[in-house]
Amino acid sequence: MIRVSNVSFRPKAVPDDLQAYVAELTGFDNIVFFRIAKKSVDARKKQNLSVLFSFDLTLDGDEEEAVKTCPYRDICLLKAEERFPEPVWNPKNSLRPVIIGTGPAGMMAGLLLAQAGANPILIERGKTVSKRRKDVNRFWKIGELNEDSNVQFGEGGAGTFSDGKLTTGIKKDAFTRKVLEEFIAAGAPPEIMYLAKPHIGTDKLSYMVGNIRRKIMTLGGEYRFETRLTDLIVKDGRLIAVQVRNPDGSLEEIPTNSVILAVGHSARDTFEMLYARSVQMIQKPFAIGTRIEHPQKFINKSQYGMVKPRAVLGQADYKLAVHLSNGRGLYTFCMCPGGVVVAAASEAGRLVTNGMSEYARDKDNANSALLVDVKPEDFGSDHPLAGVEFQRKIEENAFKAGGGLFRAPVQRVIDFLHDKETVKFGEVIPSYRPGVQMADMRAVLPDFVIESYKLGFKKLERKIRLFTAHDAILTGAETRTSSPVRMLRDSATLQSVSIQGLYPCGEGAGYAGGIMSAAVDGLRCAIKILQSEDKELPSESL
Repeated sequence: MIRVSNVSFRPKAVPDDLQAYVAELTGFDNIVFFRIAKKSVDARKKQNLSVLFSFDLTLDGDEEEAVKTCPYRDICLLKAEERFPEPVWNPKNSLRPVIIGTGPAGMMAGLLLAQAGANPILIERGKTVSKRRKDVNRFWKIGELNEDSNVQFGEGGAGTFSDGKLTTGIKKDAFTRKVLEEFIAAGAPPEIMYLAKPHIGTDKLSYMVGNIRRKIMTLGGEYRFETRLTDLIVKDGRLIAVQVRNPDGSLEEIPTNSVILAVGHSARDTFEMLYARSVQMIQKPFAIGTRIEHPQKFINKSQYGMVKPRAVLGQADYKLAVHLSNGRGLYTFCMCPGGVVVAAASEAGRLVTNGMSEYARDKDNANSALLVDVKPEDFGSDHPLAGVEFQRKIEENAFKAGGGLFRAPVQRVIDFLHDKETVKFGEVIPSYRPGVQMADMRAVLPDFVIESYKLGFKKLERKIRLFTAHDAILTGAETRTSSPVRMLRDSATLQSVSIQGLYPCGEGAGYAGGIMSAAVDGLRCAIKILQSEDKELPSESL
């Protein structure tokens, strides 16, 4: 296969027939396979925006000679793509693997185990995605929280109610390609395979995760919704069963010797149970802050130089990070163009925010988490779960500052900088539901976060002019950016160092930081289970 890279177009000049353009560019009239390998936007010069493409193609003929004689110089031969291993379940093992949680990690682990013939059992404390949406919409409408069915818990995990961003810092290989291929097969937009900043959108994520569930069940997997893990049954250091509470309240033991623990970053009661069962875990740094909202047209103008970008560009986004004189870092995370700030609480009396966009990204506001790094020494305790209590305190502050009923505290940035409580909004109308309360973030966030914001806003202004103006608002509090714990596991087997047969996995276990990395970690844990039963299985790229 041949890679043709760095083909640049002005936004209004992208041809309809890209294959014909590449054939003319390279002089190849014998292309038999063609695909877009990558698409990105170069917005470094607002007056000279460009859309960059890379293409993969195969020829009917000698590709090596064709590359040597091609007049277009940014071209090369590609190595053969690494193949994803085709694992097979050993039928001698009569105990079915159990997966706790159906977020990206649990979902992809379940799919791979089902494809291998292992008939996995997937345990989910929340509801199916369709029932979950009803509970979430009710919460957003009237502030009535279901603590087991919300933005954090339920089929698809926390990522289901997000922008569905698939950007990741992990290596792109056969594992990431497997995830993307399965997502596309389940209904995700095909362009996620090549966009530099792929996203799915909440609206498409919802039916995508349902399609994956149906595929797993067709292959012999079993889902148990509204079922909660309550205990691990261990004998001589090895897992022999899990105890779950069924929807009717009855307790049941499920015999198994392989459990993938993909509980997500908000399963605090499960963290406590695991700690009580002596599962080794340590404190982990994370980040906290608020959501910052601007008019989307302002972001478009600042990034692209135009209020309404062409469709080929999409809505503009940003990613900012600055180092501060107090030793902290301030950065944006999970930026949602044309999206909304959402209520993401999972516990009574504690308020949490997140960001969400649908596939079209066509809402009036842009929002992003604006975060300050938190270190274990900030927790005030060396207990492994001290980070959880640190999060809870801030969430309680936010709930009180919002006046209860999960109304969120909101403050204009300009008021924040002058230590004034907001008394009126300007151009930016808060998108958060079920409602907001004008407030002062000093009542919500720790002093070091307030200090970091004030130091950092000056630096952010150098990156995006007028970042603190245009009636930008802060909505708090953003606390669930990642897990506050890491469950220790063996680097070779991916099993817990405490219990043989237990595989801490994904974001909740402290080994992922988004949809893609969590999904890939789920695949890796599933393969380790299969390898433990089939020593002939290749271990490439593990």
